[in-house]
Amino acid sequence: MKQNWYKILAVVLLAYVVIWGFLGRIPSQPILHETARNLYFHVPMWFSMFAMLSVSVWNSIQYLRNPLISFDDKASEYANTGIVFGIVGIATGSVWARYTWGTWWTNDVKLNGAAIGLLIYFAYIILRGSFTDEQQRARISAIYNIFAVALLIPLLIILPRMTDSLHPGNGGNPGFKPMDTEHTMRIVFYPACIGWICLAFWITSLRLRIRKLIALNQD
Repeated sequence: MKQNWYKILAVVLLAYVVIWGFLGRIPSQPILHETARNLYFHVPMWFSMFAMLSVSVWNSIQYLRNPLISFDDKASEYANTGIVFGIVGIATGSVWARYTWGTWWTNDVKLNGAAIGLLIYFAYIILRGSFTDEQQRARISAIYNIFAVALLIPLLIILPRMTDSLHPGNGGNPGFKPMDTEHTMRIVFYPACIGWICLAFWITSLRLRIRKLIALNQD
């Protein structure tokens, strides 16, 4: 039970988020209106992605310090989960854009940065598949993973702050903090971030167990 606490937390929090996210009252916000509920689903995807990719690069660093294949397995699976959450983040953002900006995609610095970031990690998957030697694949992938995260930070955090964006809080668009005077969105948003991150860890733990079972069957 002690090892499964985050799984229970994920189920409880996400059940709360789904129910209250769709049925709970939200403050009236211009432009966004009811689509503001997507805040509980779209934004936490990026938090989850960053959490998974951070753990992934930490394991890559650990592998370079101590070349155990278990570190490479963790780096790979955490990156894979992070990529999945990034794809879902792009998809939910595109749907949100369609109903608020009138188009599925626009020349927005955050959107373009997110797309480039995902392409960088798609290249990571391709890179891993191009090696047959286990140690060589792990070593080169670990180095690439470090540079990938280093590129992701300016693409998604630094550059969007240096220019206008259609996203809430930028370019004259209303943000959530000034409008959320009653904290009605925060009491769902913060649990959503924690719940989706816990789910991401859960998914990765299952992937790692499957990888171990496959390795045992091959032996």
